[in-house]
Amino acid sequence: MTALADLVHSFAALLKPISSNAERLAEWISTARQEDLPHLHAFTRGLDRDRHAVDAAVTLPHHNGTTEGVNTKTKLLKRQMYGRAGFALLRHRILLG
Repeated sequence: MTALADLVHSFAALLKPISSNAERLAEWISTARQEDLPHLHAFTRGLDRDRHAVDAAVTLPHHNGTTEGVNTKTKLLKRQMYGRAGFALLRHRILLG
């Protein structure tokens, strides 16, 4: 459990985009593979499969979090209003909320 906690903590530090994170991620993956944690090994295999996107995520400051947040809020409002009112009220709630 201690090794897992250390690995999770060090991975969380990689989530702040810095240009040197690509090398640090490679080191993290090799360290994680040395531990006897099969689920973590599956996670590292997934990171390797999409390595270019993962490297971009940990090194570049660009993200689409704001857009995803707006989409989530819109879907929530749509589900809440299902069958209650028309599109005009939904549009009004989205624009004013």
